[in-house]
Amino acid sequence: MATGSTEGTVRRGRPGYDQETVLRRAVDLFNRQGYDATSIGDLARELGLTKSAIYHHVPSKEHLLALALDEALDGLDAVIAEAVQDRPGVSAYDRLRTAVRQSVEVLVAHLPAVTLLLRVHGNSDVEQQALARRRAIDERLSRLVQDAVAEGAVRDDIDPDVISRLLFGMVNSLVEWYRPGGPVDATVLADAVAALAFDGLAVRER
Repeated sequence: MATGSTEGTVRRGRPGYDQETVLRRAVDLFNRQGYDATSIGDLARELGLTKSAIYHHVPSKEHLLALALDEALDGLDAVIAEAVQDRPGVSAYDRLRTAVRQSVEVLVAHLPAVTLLLRVHGNSDVEQQALARRRAIDERLSRLVQDAVAEGAVRDDIDPDVISRLLFGMVNSLVEWYRPGGPVDATVLADAVAALAFDGLAVRER
């Protein structure tokens, strides 16, 4: 994706900061204040730098947004890309359940970036590209749900598109309350989400 490309724009950081540190602080600030309401000047004050010094680290605020959104999307994209591949002896149901678990793990590992992704509204080309990638992920997930329904492993009285939206709606809602370092670790959380979702989706004997 062009949104995350740094070719020709990689800057060498000044002492005390590298681009990764600037990115982390920027994402935190975007999440606190909102991306549109945050200026390069705000980020400079957050880092204790002058506004002009920021440009020794990154070319623009939009570049930081692109890096953050690609960080979140690349993880989710990899999970779904693996899940939709047919593999001998692995059912669509098992691949779907694994995809949900791994999506939780991606969210936990990249919580600030995923939080930012879920808050963009398409107000720029970078945001539009990110939303297009999200839609593509949703479409592949919906097809995987359809495959699990066709196997007879997932109940067929709920529309597959609705199922996929509900599944990832549950995963995405974790950004509102989950905090790393709390009493529930990522593995336990992923298992809990998968169990709650799929026990409710399993076909029952009539």
